[in-house]
Amino acid sequence: MRSKIVTINEVLEETEHLGIDDREYLLNILSKRLVELKRAKISKRAKEAVGEYKNWTVKSGNFNDLWKDLND
Repeated sequence: MRSKIVTINEVLEETEHLGIDDREYLLNILSKRLVELKRAKISKRAKEAVGEYKNWTVKSGNFNDLWKDLND
């Protein structure tokens, strides 16, 4: 477990010491990790939606029905 919390500014300062190739490599890694995090979030939400559908806890109707339900 880490004992120190690193700030974004500290990370950015440390990247100043890297060459351009290493910066590009770091950017590529961070981009791929961000994509994976987004995929995991979408997958989790999709599983929740399927569960709600199977348990009949999904609301349905036209736009006006759903809008009214949201505002009640």
